[in-house]
Amino acid sequence: MTDRDTFLKEFRGETLGTVSAQSSADELFQNQTIRPVLKLQNDLFIAAFINYVNKNKADFYSYTVEKKLQTIENSIQKDIKFRNSLKGMVIALFTVEEYNTYIQNSSSLNKRMMNLLTERLKSQVQLFEKVDVKS
Repeated sequence: MTDRDTFLKEFRGETLGTVSAQSSADELFQNQTIRPVLKLQNDLFIAAFINYVNKNKADFYSYTVEKKLQTIENSIQKDIKFRNSLKGMVIALFTVEEYNTYIQNSSSLNKRMMNLLTERLKSQVQLFEKVDVKS
């Protein structure tokens, strides 16, 4: 294993979620790779979403909670450039072996990845209040 791969696995931490003998390959990948990356990158995803709404949804901060939740979901589902940016933030922390696994079934894994990320952002909707983002 290369130094980069070793570093990434140690840096990301342990498997999150349940892994059993009955787990599918996609479920294993989700819990061993995607979830730890999402957890590690959480602050970056929040900053990216705040930047996204500041640039594209000027009235976001006046929305009801329900409309904010819908906006989070729609932004990730329908804005291809934003979704691809978020995917890049996840894929960049894959090992080469994980990337090779990912490309074998990227469509299904992308769906899992974006669903998990959407739920993660929605569960933190209270963080999306009008604030000044500092560099």
